[in-house]
Amino acid sequence: MARQGLKSPQESMADLSPVENLRIPSKEELRELREQPIDPQAEQEIIDSIEEVYFSNDSFDMVQHELEKLPPELNLQELEEYRDKLKRQQAAVSKKVADLILEKQPAYVKELERVTALQTNLQLAAVICTNARRQLSVAKEGFTEASLGLLANQRRRHLLTGLLKSLRTIKTLVKLTHMEEDYPGAIQLCLECQKASTSRLIETIIPLFLFFPPFPLTLALFPSLSSAYFWLQEQLDVALSKTCKHFDVSHYTKVQLAYTLLGKTQTAMDQLHMHFTQAIHNTVFQVVLGYVELCAGNADTKFQKMQYKDLCTHITLDSYIPCLTDLCKALWEVMLSYHRTMQWHEEHDKQETTPTPGKGFTCSLAVDRSYVKKKLEHGLTRIWQDVQLKVKAYILGTDMSNFKYDDFIVVLDVISRLMQVGEEFCGSKSEVLQESIKRQSVNYFKNYHRARLEELRMFLENETWELCPVKSNFNIAQLHEFKFMGQCRSPSVSPSRQAVSSTSPAQEELSLFQQYQREGNPFEMHMEHKEEETEDVLASNGYESDELEKSVYQDYDSDSDVPEELKQDYVDEQTGDAPLKSVPRETMRSKKKSDYNLNKTNAPILTNTTLNVIRLVGKYMQMMNILKPIAFDVIHCVSQLFDYYLYAVYTFFGRNDMYESSGLGLISSRLRTTLNRIQESLIDMTSTHPTNAGVHGPAEDRKEKVPSPHLSQLVVLTNSGTLYGLAQRVVATESLVFLAEQFESLQSHLDTMMPAAKKPFLQQFYSQTVSTASELRKPIYWIVAAKAIDYEQMLLMMAGVKWDIREIMSQHNVYVDVLLKEFEQFNKRLGEVSRHVRIPLPVSNVLWEHCIRLANRTLVEGYANVKKCSNEGRALMQLDFQQFLMKLEKLTDLRPIPDKEFVETYIKAYYLTENDMEQFIKNHREYSMKQLANLVNVCLGSHINKKARQKLLAAIDDIDRPKR
Repeated sequence: MARQGLKSPQESMADLSPVENLRIPSKEELRELREQPIDPQAEQEIIDSIEEVYFSNDSFDMVQHELEKLPPELNLQELEEYRDKLKRQQAAVSKKVADLILEKQPAYVKELERVTALQTNLQLAAVICTNARRQLSVAKEGFTEASLGLLANQRRRHLLTGLLKSLRTIKTLVKLTHMEEDYPGAIQLCLECQKASTSRLIETIIPLFLFFPPFPLTLALFPSLSSAYFWLQEQLDVALSKTCKHFDVSHYTKVQLAYTLLGKTQTAMDQLHMHFTQAIHNTVFQVVLGYVELCAGNADTKFQKMQYKDLCTHITLDSYIPCLTDLCKALWEVMLSYHRTMQWHEEHDKQETTPTPGKGFTCSLAVDRSYVKKKLEHGLTRIWQDVQLKVKAYILGTDMSNFKYDDFIVVLDVISRLMQVGEEFCGSKSEVLQESIKRQSVNYFKNYHRARLEELRMFLENETWELCPVKSNFNIAQLHEFKFMGQCRSPSVSPSRQAVSSTSPAQEELSLFQQYQREGNPFEMHMEHKEEETEDVLASNGYESDELEKSVYQDYDSDSDVPEELKQDYVDEQTGDAPLKSVPRETMRSKKKSDYNLNKTNAPILTNTTLNVIRLVGKYMQMMNILKPIAFDVIHCVSQLFDYYLYAVYTFFGRNDMYESSGLGLISSRLRTTLNRIQESLIDMTSTHPTNAGVHGPAEDRKEKVPSPHLSQLVVLTNSGTLYGLAQRVVATESLVFLAEQFESLQSHLDTMMPAAKKPFLQQFYSQTVSTASELRKPIYWIVAAKAIDYEQMLLMMAGVKWDIREIMSQHNVYVDVLLKEFEQFNKRLGEVSRHVRIPLPVSNVLWEHCIRLANRTLVEGYANVKKCSNEGRALMQLDFQQFLMKLEKLTDLRPIPDKEFVETYIKAYYLTENDMEQFIKNHREYSMKQLANLVNVCLGSHINKKARQKLLAAIDDIDRPKR
């Protein structure tokens, strides 16, 4: 009861608690209370002062409430005051209640009178009903059962008479029960029924035949012909939906004819597209759900209620590929059904046997055909878009970064085949699929490449640079990683392109829809191609068999299994120009003294690490061939593999600051630029060991770099008995050259895959990196040449020679014989190394060139140390050098002799005049300042004055001398 409004008297009385102090006043008391004079405003204020809790509910115990409010120490005066307050409140409430009761009393008396009158009327109605029943009973007795039977028989005879006139209609309806999916026949019969009878007649006939067992139960359930039509259209729609997964020409023909009879061809086409969309959704959901539930086992997860996108995230890695394959197979069936549907309509439109009852019918038919054609053509893109979105959700639902390489290739192959289906289906480039698989591919390939670089570093650090024994006719085309190049196909070739490229209809390549129109599935092919391929590239017993030497020429002729693409750019590593098989056998068999490559088989020089890099390149190219959108990323990673291998070979065998500063230009500016680029972009220089790789530098930058590799401790490069690890140096350097040659043979294939905008990167990689591989021979073999011969001993012996002689000598000095002896020993040790590792002709030429250049420069340095020299001494120098050249030419076929003019020009400079010497100093900057100063001091010192000599020495100091 709210404080602002009081309840009715009855409610007020019911709300009063059974407390003795609050009793209901009698009428006299009520009248007394009402007659007591009191100010209404004061009375309302007293009522408002009552606590809210008194208006809460009926179960409120006011006595308990007041007792709980008493203070711990009671004050009689306060208690009496508070009691008087409660009495005033009770009196006010009682007076208010009394006022309400007395106010409503007349209404109560009036309502009681109305109830009494109603009771009287009810008693009268009961008397009337009793009389009516009595009169009905009398009327019933007045008629006999025979009279009612006659009326019933008359009604039945009337109905049967009407039935006799519609027997043909009934016979037509009965035929419906014997038709199995003959929808056109059913529609035709219903139309005949409509012509022969009205709906009112059918409404009359069908209830009667409920009593006759032969009448079909299905039709008997319909109260009217319109209901039968509705049921038949529903069955027709169900039949139409069945064509979305398994297209049957006969079935579809019946359905289309039925819709034509109904005049709903356009409606049927709208329904068909809706069914195809639903079929795609239901198909993918059921396929994925089946695998998810199978892998989940007895897990209590409500997969049925999940969205398709969420369901795809529950696919396990083991079931990913089988589920993807089944998903594509199921979607292929849907798209094939749509394709065959279009074919049916195209063939149906070409037929001219369609009946044409009238002009209006012909116009209507043309409109329907035009609508169907446009609808089907528009539906191609819509259907394929739905397929792409479903497959995209599946692709992105799983993180494939931890997939095995072969499994990921299978995924790419399946998606590539699906994109080919899409292009043949509607000419789409499948941007949705390409973008989704590109995201997964870039993510996968980034992780995969990082792991492969770390793996390559491990291989290099454990590589002992021993030969990997392969057959003499080894070629990368024999590795199964490159088999795809012989049978590569474009991942998306449309039928129109195939028709244009074909020279004749007989040679025209069939599209996938033509190949698998009747049976089979294009997504079963990748399983067939994934068979284990065996390769036979390793030699049976390495390089230890003399029989292999005998058959080397036959082996090189047997290259019929090498693709033409790999033949045309192949450059033989022994000669540097033409393939070995083009060289006459007689020339091959004529062994030269400086040629150490024909005493063993001419098999390529490579290591296990080289073979591993080649296989990785094949895998990368296979991935790039399947998915061209990531071609640049893959080629960039391929270049990093070569960069890292080249940098490792240089770091292990070619880095030596002492010899690089010799001024002989061992490392070209192009090679130095390449090495610096590799070091800056790929090598993590802040870490010397993988355990502290994450201490320095930004984490993001370090992810793209690899620590510099370290040479295995098993490789010894300081032993003079092995020519300072010449065998390992040859294997390392020539394996790099071989790897570069394989990259050269793949350039045209990579160029076709590279996007046009990125082709400069590929060209730069080949021109500035791959082509520099052979340039590493100079710095690597220079170290061997510099240590193999004791040039210091020769300088000491030359210092002991007397050059200011007065007679022309006919005998050369001993130091020449000692130097030639060193060369003979070097030649012998080269032969010993070649018994274990074949030394190709370019390698032996570089070694001899380095040794001869060092010897000639040592001769010039020795001549420059001469303090006194006569003309006869100059002649002795020429004699010594000519003796050296004559004997040296018998040891090597290297022509011309390197730096021959360097020595001869220096010796001849002793005969120059003052003016000629000044010009000589300006033109010959290849000589050091010391060597030129010696010419001035020793040769011209006795012939010119001090002032002229100072002038020449000043000219020497002023010349900027870049090292050659």
